[in-house]
Amino acid sequence: MRTVFTTALLLCCSNVFMTFAWYGHLKNLSHKPWIIAAMVSWGIAFFEYMIQVPANRIGYQAMNVGQLKILQEIVTLTVFVPFSALYMKEQIRLDYLWAGLCILGAVFFIFRQRIFGA
Repeated sequence: MRTVFTTALLLCCSNVFMTFAWYGHLKNLSHKPWIIAAMVSWGIAFFEYMIQVPANRIGYQAMNVGQLKILQEIVTLTVFVPFSALYMKEQIRLDYLWAGLCILGAVFFIFRQRIFGA
């Protein structure tokens, strides 16, 4: 369980960088040419990868690739919703709840063998 927790924590950290790399330029660099935004995003993404690659290597010791991917999707939504609301100042819609429930369904199916031994 410690491996899963460590992986989730590292993925949360890497996802903060990823979210800023993917979407931060929409707020901060919208007045700059897209190539500048791409270069800045690639620079931010470097730090994301420096955390994400070790996270996946650690996680792969206890989870399969499908489980790692679903864990990443959980983390992505967990990081994206506050980013969207607090940083981008967008309104949180009920669609985020529905998306979260769909991911919970995915969590059940991908982790059920691990949890229930089925």
